[in-house]
Amino acid sequence: MNLPSYSLNTKSKLNTYIEKEILEANPKQLLIKIYDNAIVNCQRKDIAKTNRAIQELINSLNFEDESAKGISIGLLKLYLFCQEQMRSRNYEIVYKILRELRQTWIDVFNSAN
Repeated sequence: MNLPSYSLNTKSKLNTYIEKEILEANPKQLLIKIYDNAIVNCQRKDIAKTNRAIQELINSLNFEDESAKGISIGLLKLYLFCQEQMRSRNYEIVYKILRELRQTWIDVFNSAN
């Protein structure tokens, strides 16, 4: 199947835009973008992509800093629960948890300013 050249150019421009946006994002913005990715893919019922996004959230946890360790352990448990629920196709619970966590982070970031 041959795709029209404008489709390829549009996709290329979109990928360039997304890449630039990610490279220029600060850690707070990146965290929210990962949540957005997980939420969108959860809505699409894409188990693999949602779980990859959740894995990125797990990878971002800080277990080294004693003041962050307790929160990181709690988030780890929630993230692992979400991954398990995605595999069980319980999309609504995962969607709800991710949306609430995303909003909580936004509230924390806004209150810190």
